[in-house]
Amino acid sequence: MIRFWFLLFLMVFAGSAYGEEVCFQCHSRAKMFNGKVHKPVASGKCYTCHIPHVSRNKWLLKKSPRDICFECHKSLKSRLARAVFVHSPVEKKACFKCHVAHASNNGFLLRHREGKLCVSCHGEVRKKYKYVHQPFKNGECTACHDPHVGNNMVFVKGADKLCFKCHRNRKRMAKVHRYGNLKNMKCVECHNPHGSERRFLVRAVSHTPFARGECVSCHGVGKSLGSGLCLKCHPKVVASFKHLHNHQLGRVEGNSCLSCHNPHVGDNNKLLKDVPARMCQSCHSETYKQKKESLYVHPDWKNCFNCHAGHGSDHPAMLKGDGNAVCVRCHETQGKFTHPVGDEVMDPRNGQPITCVTCHDTMGTNFKYNLRMSGEAALCIECHKNY
Repeated sequence: MIRFWFLLFLMVFAGSAYGEEVCFQCHSRAKMFNGKVHKPVASGKCYTCHIPHVSRNKWLLKKSPRDICFECHKSLKSRLARAVFVHSPVEKKACFKCHVAHASNNGFLLRHREGKLCVSCHGEVRKKYKYVHQPFKNGECTACHDPHVGNNMVFVKGADKLCFKCHRNRKRMAKVHRYGNLKNMKCVECHNPHGSERRFLVRAVSHTPFARGECVSCHGVGKSLGSGLCLKCHPKVVASFKHLHNHQLGRVEGNSCLSCHNPHVGDNNKLLKDVPARMCQSCHSETYKQKKESLYVHPDWKNCFNCHAGHGSDHPAMLKGDGNAVCVRCHETQGKFTHPVGDEVMDPRNGQPITCVTCHDTMGTNFKYNLRMSGEAALCIECHKNY
């Protein structure tokens, strides 16, 4: 008992140096000082972050991890307040998902080497390329990406101007890009910033006129650059837009095809500008906000075109079939022995046939099975008023 009160005296009244010694009676000093050491730890100021007795936070922290970090990292706090996009771990206040609090053998107290740490979540970039961008090859993700906040969805620093920090020979680039204005150049539309099977990191698939060097077939003097230009070569595409719901994008100035497609190169035969999850988000931000704020989200939500038609459909939300046909491609048993669905079962609220999406919202809800409301009662009594 006497020893307890003596230790308590040291912690409260004898200052941080003595406090440090008290902490290390239980906590390994070797682990705390292994590698690059966090400044408060190196100074023996354990009480900067921890309360020695009780706390509402894990590890006896004074505040949540992110709020503790912000006490010293004030510039990051102000950047977060102004940010358009926030990296998910930062948004979830999960600083320790990437960083170690006390000491690490990696820069910035990272849990693992930069490249290894990033691909642990972003596994989609783990590909083998014939030609690899040097920063990506070296695992230097933060050379191009900001790990905390950004003004674009991929957290690229400086957006299109970033490339010119390393690729400074503007005369050579202007010569190669004969028809390009370097001031407005969007490098990543044609070049994959990680790697490619083609030299100069050019994206995998080329538009036929571009591959043949027939630039004038599209850029000839007096030629309109509207969507009609594309449809002259792709006449069959016209029919894909002639539906009740379509992506004609009449409000877009110029060529609306270029909202989604790159006229020169792409990573797939559709020459899409980006992966669907990011490309669609640029317009459908409210849907992605719903997904982010939901507890339950369809596991295949990133592959938009698995369920939605890119150009047009006669079904709401441009689904590739009605709310049953799309779902039963994967959920084969649904509708056979569960709740009745189909043209003969009408929703009493609107007189429309009941389908899977009458009760389920695949983009995200706070209820299990992606139900729109609680399946305990709230959802059912929407139609079954007498129960």
